Amino acid sequence: MLAHFHHLPSSSPRLCRAALLALPLSCPIRRHAPPARGWGPLQRLCARRAGLACQLGRGSAGFAESPAQERDRTMESTNAEGGGDSGNRKDRRRLKLEELDWDHSFVRELPGDPRSDIIPREVFRACYTKVSPSAEVEKPELVAWSDSVAELLDLDPAEFERPDFPLLFSGASPLVGGVSYAQCYGGHQFGVWAGQLGDGRAITLGELLNSHGERWELQLKGAGKTPYSRFADGLAVLRSSIREFLCSEAMHGLGIPTTRALCLVTTGKHVVRDMFYDGNPKEEPGAIVCRVAQSFLRFGSYQIHASRGNEHHETARILADYTIRHHFPHLEKMSKSEDLSFEVDQENSSVVDLTSNKYAAWAVEVAERTASLVASWQGVGFTHGVLNTDNMSVLGLTIDYGPFGFLDAFDPNYTPNTTDLPGRRYCFANQPDVCLWNIAQFTTTLSSSKLISEDEANYAMERYGIKFMDDYKFIMTRKLGLPKYNKDLIGKLLSNMAVDKVDYTNFFRLLSNIKSDPTIPENELLVPLKAVLLDIGKERKEAWSSWVKSYIQE
Repeated sequence: MLAHFHHLPSSSPRLCRAALLALPLSCPIRRHAPPARGWGPLQRLCARRAGLACQLGRGSAGFAESPAQERDRTMESTNAEGGGDSGNRKDRRRLKLEELDWDHSFVRELPGDPRSDIIPREVFRACYTKVSPSAEVEKPELVAWSDSVAELLDLDPAEFERPDFPLLFSGASPLVGGVSYAQCYGGHQFGVWAGQLGDGRAITLGELLNSHGERWELQLKGAGKTPYSRFADGLAVLRSSIREFLCSEAMHGLGIPTTRALCLVTTGKHVVRDMFYDGNPKEEPGAIVCRVAQSFLRFGSYQIHASRGNEHHETARILADYTIRHHFPHLEKMSKSEDLSFEVDQENSSVVDLTSNKYAAWAVEVAERTASLVASWQGVGFTHGVLNTDNMSVLGLTIDYGPFGFLDAFDPNYTPNTTDLPGRRYCFANQPDVCLWNIAQFTTTLSSSKLISEDEANYAMERYGIKFMDDYKFIMTRKLGLPKYNKDLIGKLLSNMAVDKVDYTNFFRLLSNIKSDPTIPENELLVPLKAVLLDIGKERKEAWSSWVKSYIQE
């Protein structure tokens, strides 16, 4: 388990452990050496390249820079090197759908399935199968769209008003210039290797480049069967599609890395679903959401090839090279002068040199992006619900919105996934440890494919633990408006919130009403919080009053 949660103590028997203390998982996690503190090596590298070494470590009010700020600065420096200007999006030319700049690197550069039928089957030595959307539609209608996502694509928002737009984004009519396919991948589900999975109801329409050279992949979820559908129908319902559309855009608004949603179309047909998994399936309106991301590559995209034996490892390497070339290009530009060597085993004097192995540097960056993402989830109370390795993005994005949920009453054991209720593997408190376990599977895949060494794999996991705690501390410090991190204060707060099931969002809004005035009378200390501290007795009021006093002092 992540040993870094030392500041979250055991308290009431109503909790297993307080707040985010991770619970034991059913599967073992690779052990690793105690980490060294500090910035990630790739963050330092990006900072030096961008000439921001003195600025990147600080944000407003003297706080360490947030994960979102780091990414924004990195993107700005990348745009500057490439001649782009993300600040001038308003000046971009607005394009019609027929004018989009398609560039299908995935199908052009990677091995594909020689077959294009949708018969369920094992697909070997291929990263994708070319298939077309096949969901039946009857007078499809556009019901939601995002102007800001259209802006990312240089798409004229007026295109949403086209009479044929619902036909194009339900898959009933092909997009001019598009090349559609379903991706092949595998994954661990609930800690057990599930073999081949793949895009069972998602079909990529293609990749396009915007005017700043940013690559975006458009994908229809619920567009019909593929060879990876197994026994499913390849369809989606309006209920779940609305949830994905709204939450992906909301997460973006919260500054959390995520896939986006361009539009939502109803198909005009009905789909049978058992909404409550109680044996009473009913018809629901069918729908298709167009998801947008720079890539939908997952940990399982590499796992499937490594799992099939030595003769398939070359496919894993080709895919890794593709990913680095298009999505981590800075890793191919590293040189020995960057000084990215780190001791990982003092007894045996083992050293990891990230400049000598781009795959090791990539593994470290994937680990750090994942850690930063999970810290962001914990900060807002987001619970993914299905953190299988096939639902983990190598770009560090929130991906595959299924039975997700946000904390209302603070309950570390909360899970929105009914199939996860017996063991609660994917509950809120477990997310940091589960994602470390997933990183272990990812690095094991790279190790078995002979791309990284065991020391390099262990170092990537060390970096995960360090990065998670650095980001989590920053987020919670900022959430409480503190000048510096205080583990005792935050630990006691989360314990109190868990004991009294306090609303995780409303509490922090009300906390902003507390004034840093040590002269506030004892009987008035909890007045700003009375809307969330409901039905608590004298003992609990005393515990909260004590905490508020400490908070005011801090």
